[in-house]
Amino acid sequence: MSDNKGLSDKVKGAVSKTKGEVKDQVGNAKNDSRLQEEGKRDKSKGEYQERKGNLNEDK
Repeated sequence: MSDNKGLSDKVKGAVSKTKGEVKDQVGNAKNDSRLQEEGKRDKSKGEYQERKGNLNEDK
């Protein structure tokens, strides 16, 4: 059961990181610091979710 939870967290993390990277790059292209910051937060959230998923898989 925890294996599914770990995989779910890893997928959510990958999605958040990708979404964050897109926001960061669009913000950079448009010179929009708010969008860049939002992207950086999403990437950090994604990294956390992936680490959480890795821990859950190890249980």
